[in-house]
Formats: sequence, structure tokens, C-alpha cells
Amino acid sequence: MSANGHLADGAPTDQRSVFFFDIDNCLYPKSYKIHDLMGVLIDNYFQNHLGLTQEDAETLHQRYYKDYGLAIEGLARHHRVDPLEYNRLVDDALPLDGLIKPDHKLRQLLENIDRTKIKPWLFTNAHITHGQRVVKLLEIDDLFEGITYCDYTVQPLLCKPALAMYDKAMRESGAQNAADCYFVDDSMINIIGSKKYGWKSVHLVEPVSTSPPQPVGHFQIAGLEELRHCFPEVFKKP
Repeated sequence: MSANGHLADGAPTDQRSVFFFDIDNCLYPKSYKIHDLMGVLIDNYFQNHLGLTQEDAETLHQRYYKDYGLAIEGLARHHRVDPLEYNRLVDDALPLDGLIKPDHKLRQLLENIDRTKIKPWLFTNAHITHGQRVVKLLEIDDLFEGITYCDYTVQPLLCKPALAMYDKAMRESGAQNAADCYFVDDSMINIIGSKKYGWKSVHLVEPVSTSPPQPVGHFQIAGLEELRHCFPEVFKKP
């Protein structure tokens, strides 16, 4: 799996469509409570590094997430926080080994993608270390051909739903035409962005989540298995 689109020199142009998959709360269910654990670590970081009360930390955390799609984007932009230190103390500090288990049903779904027509590609706002760690624990890392991630070593940070992030994913994955791309994400703002960009966009809203008043993507699903019905052309014929 290539990281940030680093392909072998001389690789032929790939005409396949690209299916972009978000990682967190998408490839594993929200019932794992990883988002909640991450929220605690983020709030702790805000308190310890900005000297905020717990209430103010939670408020600022949510504001930055709403404004930028990523808490670290607001921290780096307004407080000159080192994103790699943040990554070490937040994302990489999560006890994922005891939470994420191999998902054989998910693996079967991904194995059923017709790779002669479709290139599976990861697309995350996390840094590379977290993204690779998650898919390895799920035992599906071998089923993706690459990953586009928020590079915490580059300033300013670039993440979904910025349209330039979708440009980056297109470039790194080798996608030729936005209209031929597929995308699934649990984030409403990311799906709004991808649909505006021209991708075939699927909003994953689990039964435990609050559904938006109106669908924001081309499809809204409660589980990844429903992708078979949304895009039958993506999967191998029985």
C-alpha cells in the first residue's frame, strides 16, 4: 500500500475508478467508543497545553472541529501547537490494540470489490501512523492500494472537507475523473464536500447516530454492506 500516492517509477497510467474509504467510525463501528476516548484525550490536550478549564476545552475543541473539520487544524492555526506532538499524545496514545479486532465480514466485502475496475483507496483526516495502525488491526491493510492522509509534517494542515484535500486524493490515487470516483464517510461535512466535488458520495449513518434532516450524499446507509446495493457495478458478479 502506497502512502500519499507514492507509486513506483514508470508505473503505467491506471484507468480504473477509485473507491475512497474513510477510516475512523467508518471501517469500524461507533460502538467501539474510540471517538469518545479520542475526545477525552483531545480535551485533556486543550486543558494541559492551553490552560483551559474542562468546559472551555470541550467548547473550543468542538468549535475547531466544526470550523476546520479537525481539532488539530485549529490548534496549529491559532496556537502554534506541534501537530506531531499532538499526534503522539492523542491519536497514537489510543489503546487501539484492545479495542479493534479483525472484521471478517468487512474483509469479505472488500475482497468482493472488482479490482479490475475499482482501486480501493483510504482517505483520512488522521496522520499516517494512526490510519495504518487501524487498518492493520482490522487485518484489511492488504486490501487497499494506497492512503491519502492529513500530513502533520506539512503546514498549513490540509484536511477534509477542504476541496484541495479532494484534489490531493485524486492526484495521489491517480484518479482520472471525479465523476468516476466513489466515497463513503461517516462525516456529514465531508460528504457535503465530496458531493460538491463531484464524487459519488455515501453518508454512513449508523442506527446509533442522528440522521441529518435531509440526506447530504447520493446515498445514506446504516452499514457498509449496503454499498453492494448502492453500487452493484463495483463488486464482482456472483
